[in-house]
Amino acid sequence: MVERIELGEFLDFEQPTKYLVKSTEYDNSYDIPVLTAGQSLILGYTNETEGIYNASKENPTIIFDDFTTSFHWIDFKFKVKSSAMKMLRPKKNVNFRYIYFAMMGINYVPGEHQRHWISKYSHFRIPIPSVAEQNRIVTILDTFTASIDNLKEQIELRRKQFEHYRNKLLDLEGKEGVEMKKLKDACEIRRGIRVVKKQLKDNALYPVFQNSIAPMGYYDQYNRDGDMPYIICAGSSSGSVGYCYTPFWAADDCFTIEGRLVRRYIYYALKKNNNNLFNLVRKGSMPRLPHEAIDNMVIPVPSLTEQQRIVVILDKFEASIKNLEAQLDLRQKQYEYYRNKLLTFE
Repeated sequence: MVERIELGEFLDFEQPTKYLVKSTEYDNSYDIPVLTAGQSLILGYTNETEGIYNASKENPTIIFDDFTTSFHWIDFKFKVKSSAMKMLRPKKNVNFRYIYFAMMGINYVPGEHQRHWISKYSHFRIPIPSVAEQNRIVTILDTFTASIDNLKEQIELRRKQFEHYRNKLLDLEGKEGVEMKKLKDACEIRRGIRVVKKQLKDNALYPVFQNSIAPMGYYDQYNRDGDMPYIICAGSSSGSVGYCYTPFWAADDCFTIEGRLVRRYIYYALKKNNNNLFNLVRKGSMPRLPHEAIDNMVIPVPSLTEQQRIVVILDKFEASIKNLEAQLDLRQKQYEYYRNKLLTFE
């Protein structure tokens, strides 16, 4: 029988007061990362040289958000932004990394805005097998996490390669046989039709695009036959460009782009100009991309043969990235399965 013991028996905590960053003028050229225990983790980099938490491979820590209870394993020097954080360290003969994995098995969603480590979280009980068994479990799970990290690095590298070649292939201004045209002169730009949200159904066939790249729901009708690019023109996703292969419903803040060019070529040309679209979004309570901003966007228009050649190259990059993302998703599910299995001792 494996005994279950409260987290607080094994972990000591330190308040972040002396590690708080003073200036939020971050710059990627600086050396010290500023951390949050939330999903983003690294907020930026600071050049401050005092009040640095000296974590390392030999002296790691767990940063714990006292309000949300999210946490991260950290093995490098850092400063922090929020005072609502604790640095956790082991205080008994235990495999610290094992404790970290065991914490991942705690299913707890904070219900109130309060500090949770002392009042609640440190009292959760986790299974504590022998140190030898802890070491065995950590070895297995670290193998999975190393594989996951490797896939993430491959995906990031492939995305950078994709962006490099997309920009290079679409840098066509001044090239022989290439016209620079406003989008309204090269394509047909169609605004979607409003759909009432209560008409949407989870089990309907056709995705509805309104103010996000992801579907807002599903509808039993479609007004676009699919295989075409679209631009979101309102909400937090204003200026975002998507592509849907299947029939879908374009709602009133979704503009679809059709016409005489290869549709995937239009999509890649728009994605290359995404930053320009974002810069043209009118800020406010409801951010909005003006219709004329889309109309007047200038894209290069080479021959149809050249458009198709560019699409073939870039589609291969996208397929490669999606394949790696599918591998990553599978590996993460495997990791979670084995982590839960290894940490269940009943």
